[in-house]
Amino acid sequence: MRRIITIVLPGLVIIITACLFATLLSCRKNPGPEHKEVVLYCSVDQVIAEPVIAEFEKQTGVDVLPRFDTEASKTVGLVQRIRAEAAFPVADVLWANEIFHTIRLARENLLAPYSSDTTKDWPERYADPNGRWYGFALRARVIAYNTKRISAEEAPKCLEDVLDRKWKGRIVMAAPEFGTTGGDVASWFAHYGPGGAVEILKKLKENNIRLVEGNSTAVRMVATGQADVCFTDTDDVYAAQRNGWPVAMNYLDQGGDGTLAIPNTAALIKNAGNPEEAEELMEFLLSEQLEEMLLRSDSHNCPISLVPSEQFKKYVIPKPLDVDYEKVANHLPTAIRTTMEVLR
Repeated sequence: MRRIITIVLPGLVIIITACLFATLLSCRKNPGPEHKEVVLYCSVDQVIAEPVIAEFEKQTGVDVLPRFDTEASKTVGLVQRIRAEAAFPVADVLWANEIFHTIRLARENLLAPYSSDTTKDWPERYADPNGRWYGFALRARVIAYNTKRISAEEAPKCLEDVLDRKWKGRIVMAAPEFGTTGGDVASWFAHYGPGGAVEILKKLKENNIRLVEGNSTAVRMVATGQADVCFTDTDDVYAAQRNGWPVAMNYLDQGGDGTLAIPNTAALIKNAGNPEEAEELMEFLLSEQLEEMLLRSDSHNCPISLVPSEQFKKYVIPKPLDVDYEKVANHLPTAIRTTMEVLR
């Protein structure tokens, strides 16, 4: 028979089984001086991140305890957890698939500085001035289209093209609250100015753009003919093409000035419980080996620290937008709120 333990607090009764209570206690025990582990919050697709984690564990002997985000709450779910756990951090390291929420965590004093020989010459655009985050392994925002319904010549080549009335009722986009869409729209606010960005959103509204759950959903709708074009990221198009779907892409150029390139980011969580192991994981995430692994993976991220071989040059982003990521992060809350007000 299971033993029941009842804990009575003013106005509250908590009943747990003895076995659960023992489990909770055991989680607080030190598993031994030889055991090394690190808790990783990761918004990168699990299928992409798991080989990286396995290689780190193989090389270092450090066990990684990962927590992944869902497609529906991409990045934001983990960011909210970090905020909620600020007094007693659970995570040691954040590996995010974007940069804008990471910047905001740094501003909230929830990230710890990190420096090493690897980071001393890090490109300024992809590094926090105080060393609280570093960017690497880029994806780009693109316009995906159905190759059975749209020819390469007809397909929109830039953001302005999608505003043409001929695309009315034919466009989908992920909702901006989660994932990279919010940062993309925030970059419109930074690049075109708030007035210009609002005009773009109004024209998208006139074209009956539909908001869907996430980038992968948007691409799937294009592939199945539920839409003709969508805004998404390069990795989602590569995944669709790997599946044999009729999807191609053009880079989402902003007024002829280039396309938004979004780096992965790595950061230490402030006051985390495994600082030495966290620094080992940070060093691995910022290594050329990691960028090569991501370049060769199905996501084909464009590296910032190595020159791709001929085989992988096709994944280089041809004209990244000259963007101030900090400025884009400033616009993020307003961009998300405004997008929801205009498009819904």
